[in-house]
Order: sequence, then structure tokens, then C-alpha cells
Amino acid sequence: MPPGEQLLQRVSATRTFARIAPHFIPALDRAVHRLTRGKVLLSARMLPGVILTATGARSGQPRRTPLACLPAEGGGWLLIGSNFGRPGHPAWTGNLLKNPDAELSWRGRDIPVRARLLTGEERAEAWRAALTLWPPYAAYQARVAREIRLFRLERR
Repeated sequence: MPPGEQLLQRVSATRTFARIAPHFIPALDRAVHRLTRGKVLLSARMLPGVILTATGARSGQPRRTPLACLPAEGGGWLLIGSNFGRPGHPAWTGNLLKNPDAELSWRGRDIPVRARLLTGEERAEAWRAALTLWPPYAAYQARVAREIRLFRLERR
């Protein structure tokens, strides 16, 4: 692992990062994604990323959220509802629970998907894969009482 990546992982596992990052990383990602017509996500320099468009659970309106993802073997994507290790579940996870049909912008392409919350052994296997991709997820889980939600998204 390159030294810069180790430093980035250490910093991203801190409580300070969890307080600050949610206020600027998603906004910056949305702006760059829009300006590049869906071709670039800055956060994807660290982790693979998508823009999830899901229907709001309460509003019924489309909600666009830049997210890190783990492309799954055999197709599909794994989304991790870490919320940077903050106490509550991120809103997008509630949106997918209520409205599992969504859309991903992946490498400049819009793809209709269906989300499924993972449980049991399937979740445990996905969690191990997430930790291999980004070890700071373990620090996020250790800080919160809730179980971090994991979703598998597959093409519709």
C-alpha cells in the first residue's frame, strides 16, 4: 500500500474526519460529477464511487448521493452505509429500504438497479470484502452502536 494511502486511511478513521467530511466531500463530488457530465468523482481517487439516485422515503423526490462502492464479482455493487462512523444511518439507506428501485451513475453511465439489504452470512462476507477495500470501516463500526447497513445493488 502506498504511504499516502496509509495516511489517508488513518486520517479518515478519526472522529474529526467524521465530523468534517460529510459537509464537503459529497457536495464537492456532486459538483465535479455534474461539471464532467458524470465522468469524474473526486472521491473515486480513494475508493470506487457511484452517484446513487434514490427516491426519498418521505419526500418521494429523487435524491442524488455520491457514495463509495465495491464493485461485486459477477456484476452489481456493494454500498456501505457507514455515514463516516456517525451515530445515525445515512438517509440514503432509509430511502433504499422504502424504495429499492434506484439508479447508479457508474463511469459516466446511468444504470437502473434494485437494492437489497444484506443480512446473515451474506452480510458477513460482504463486510469482510468492505474491510479489505477500506480498513477504516472497522473504526466506523467500532464507534457506533448500530450495525452498519450493507446493500447489494444489481441491474434491473
